[in-house]
Amino acid sequence: MLIIGIDPGISGSICFLDNGKILDVIEMPIMTDGKKNKKQVNGSQVYNEVTKRIKHFEKNQIRVVIEHVSAMPGQGVTSMFNFGQSFGILKGICTAMQLPMYFVRPAKWKKYFNLLNSEKDASRTRAIEIFPYFSSQLSKKKDSNKADAILIASFYHETYKIDD
Repeated sequence: MLIIGIDPGISGSICFLDNGKILDVIEMPIMTDGKKNKKQVNGSQVYNEVTKRIKHFEKNQIRVVIEHVSAMPGQGVTSMFNFGQSFGILKGICTAMQLPMYFVRPAKWKKYFNLLNSEKDASRTRAIEIFPYFSSQLSKKKDSNKADAILIASFYHETYKIDD
C-alpha cells in the first residue's frame, strides 16, 4: 500500500510511504507567477513527481492523504486565497489521476502524535523518533514541512483500515 501524505501550500511537502516505510519525501514543487514573482504550486511538476513514484502500484493500492486546513485567525485574505488555490490544485491533480483521496484535519493527526499546542519544529523531532533512518533528511529546521507530510502519511497508515 502506497500512502502519499501531503502537507499543502507553497512551503509544504509530499511524502511517499510504502507499507510504513518512507520511499521519498519532496518539497512542494513551486514556480513564480507574475511581475511580483509570487510563488505558486507547480501543478505540472506535482503530476510528474507523483506519476514517477506510483508507476509500480495499482491504483487500488494507493491512498492520497491531504491535510485539510482552513482559514486561520490573523491570516490575510490574499494569503488564504493563495493557500486555497494550492489546495485546489493538489485536489484537482489527484482527481484527474483518479487517485483516492482522504482528508485529515491538523488537530486529528497532531493529537495522535501528541503534538497539539506544540512548536512547529516538534513534528520534525517526532518524525525523527519514528523514522530514525530518515533523520539526515530532516536535519534542518525548515524540514518541519517534510516531517508534517511524513506524519500525515504515517497517521493514515497507523489508524485507517485498508479497504481492499
